[in-house]
Amino acid sequence: MSGAVDLAELSGIYRDLHAHPELGFAEHRTAGIVAARLRDLGYQTTAGVGRTGVVGLLANGDGPTVLLRADMDALPVLERTGLDYASAARGVSPDGKDVPVMHACGHDVHVACLLGAAAELAADPGSWSGTLMLVFQPAEELGNGAQAMIDDGLFDRFGVPAVVLGQHVAPIPAGLLGLRSGAAFAATDSLKIVLHGSGGHGSRPETTVDPILMAAAVVQRLQGIVARELPAAESAVVTVGALHAGTVANVIPDDAELLLSIRAFDQSVRGRVLKAIDRIVTAESAASGATVAPEIISEGAFPVVVNDPAACARVSDAFAADLGPGLVLDPGPVTGSEDVGLLATAAGAPCAYWLLGGADPALFAGIASLDEARAIVETLPSNHSPLFAPVVEPTLRTGVAALASAARAWLAPTAEAAQAD
Repeated sequence: MSGAVDLAELSGIYRDLHAHPELGFAEHRTAGIVAARLRDLGYQTTAGVGRTGVVGLLANGDGPTVLLRADMDALPVLERTGLDYASAARGVSPDGKDVPVMHACGHDVHVACLLGAAAELAADPGSWSGTLMLVFQPAEELGNGAQAMIDDGLFDRFGVPAVVLGQHVAPIPAGLLGLRSGAAFAATDSLKIVLHGSGGHGSRPETTVDPILMAAAVVQRLQGIVARELPAAESAVVTVGALHAGTVANVIPDDAELLLSIRAFDQSVRGRVLKAIDRIVTAESAASGATVAPEIISEGAFPVVVNDPAACARVSDAFAADLGPGLVLDPGPVTGSEDVGLLATAAGAPCAYWLLGGADPALFAGIASLDEARAIVETLPSNHSPLFAPVVEPTLRTGVAALASAARAWLAPTAEAAQAD
């Protein structure tokens, strides 16, 4: 790693970002920090792309355009890490509610690492040739940040990249990288289900159609989709993340609302799961005697992230050469979802998107197998947990090095250009 990257300074930036998280499409402070630093490094910088996104371009001779992407937004989660730089921030959710805000998914790590890689590559132009396109994306957690930047003319305005590269911090040992070829991150659908009953006094349930009982039956029945309707060789996740109904103990409400998250790696499986949800919700409503049909509303969806095999091989070789052998593992299919694949699809470019280890390596000392490592990972706070807290080092150091290495795998100068330097 070049001396151009001051890790102490970068750690300070990371801690500042962590302490000041912002929700999707509200990343104004974060975007301002990003834009100012990119300009200081000599990047042609444009803010406000896709509302709050930032794009930095650095041309350095002939060669392809390589897109490096980091997402910037945080989650409506109350932090409980106890860190001295923990967030006490609050924000306004898309439905207008005042909520706590936390970088519970590590997007602050992503931003800091990409800023570090920006400095690394700008300070060492002799090691690469082409154009860097740095994309700091808003609203990944809302599922529409990448599309917002595409719709705002990302590739028409700034050029079409030859490859889309990026990383996501995860609770695997810091210093390791997880790269899977093919279907790597699951497709996701976010649904809102509104069950319409008929409210009344809590002492006279016989005069009502109770939407809470209806919702309870739906929640239980939904779990049978994966357990009883999918073959063992197929996989999906159906999670009910929220159930809202009623305000006081002695009033049966008119309506209940469920929020669902669905994940799948195969389009056919995804379609069958969505069809089963529709069948179950409709049937339970009818079984409860509801006179108003339920509503099933899509609140966002994006497809499977498919890592290009050739791109993965190229990146993996670069990691081995630049970071050292034995640091890349196959994490298996990740049931978490990402909208980075939309950037690659819109550009018609291959994608290579990997996991960046963020868990304390000391926790894995002395393990003898991947199974032992996985058992430890399962005990750690995961992304979206109020306790999620990547270790600063060697997470940032590895993340900067990985991004710079992957970029140079496409931007390495020709032998003639290297001799001229």
